[in-house]
Amino acid sequence: MSAKHWLMKAEPDSRIVKGKDVKFSVDDFESVKTTPWEGVRNAEARNLMKEMKVGDKVLFYHSNCKNPGIAAFAEVSKEAYPDYTAWDSSHPYYDPKTDKENPKWYMVDVTFVRRAPHFVPLSLLRGIATSSEPPREVSYIGAEGVKAIQNMALVTRGRLSVQRVHEETWEVITQLAEHGGWDEEGTGRTNKAQAKQRSKAKADDGKQSRGKKTDSNEGDSDDKQPDGELPDTVQNKAISTSTNSRGRKRKADLSTEDIQPRRSTRVRK
Repeated sequence: MSAKHWLMKAEPDSRIVKGKDVKFSVDDFESVKTTPWEGVRNAEARNLMKEMKVGDKVLFYHSNCKNPGIAAFAEVSKEAYPDYTAWDSSHPYYDPKTDKENPKWYMVDVTFVRRAPHFVPLSLLRGIATSSEPPREVSYIGAEGVKAIQNMALVTRGRLSVQRVHEETWEVITQLAEHGGWDEEGTGRTNKAQAKQRSKAKADDGKQSRGKKTDSNEGDSDDKQPDGELPDTVQNKAISTSTNSRGRKRKADLSTEDIQPRRSTRVRK
C-alpha cells in the first residue's frame, strides 16, 4: 500500500501558554529529529492522525505567524497512541474529560527528513489557487499544478492543523520547494526585476506597444495576517526549553469539542 500524504502545522514564533513556550520552528524540528505530535485537541485532526501509517509523508508547515508556509518535509515514524499530555494537570492542554482507561486524544511520532530548499509561502499558494494558469514565475507547475493547489485543503479550509494532501498536490509542492522562482524572502511576491520582466513580456506580447510601462504588483502583496488560525493555531506541541532562544517548542490545536479551547505544550527533558 502506497504512503499517504499529510500537512501538519506548528508555530515558529514564541507564544507562552501557562508559563510554557509552544514555539516549534523548523530549526527546532531539525534539531530534535523525531517528536511526538502531542497536544492536538481537535477531533477531526485527531482522527486523521489515527489513520496515519509509518512511512506516510508529511509537509511541515509554519502557522500563526507573519509569513506562514511550508518549511520542511517529514514522515510518520510511529502510529497513533494515546496522548498522555491530556492526563497531566500541569500541562497547558490538560483535558479533565479524558483518562488513561478511556483516552480521548491521540498522537503520532513524526521524523524530520529535510528542509524545503525554497520555503513555500501560503501567499504564493493562494495566488496560484486564484489563477486560471500558473503565474509566470512558477510556470513550470503547469495547468494541472494549478488545479492541484486549488484542491488543497490548506487553501479551501485552512484552519485545520492536520490535513490530507493528495499525491498530485504533494508533487507540485515538491516542485515549488525544489525550483523556487519567487522572491528570495519567500513571501510569494515577485521582486522588482521579476515584475519588470513580466511587464515587459506582456508588452512584447502585444498588449501595449506604446506608452509608459509601470511595474505591476497586482496579486503580489504580502499576506500580513497569519493564515486565519489565530487562536486555533493548529497542532500543539512543545519541546524542551534550551538556553538558545531558537531551540524550544511546538504548537497547538484548538478543540472544537470543548467550550474552552486548550493548547498543549510538553516540556522535554
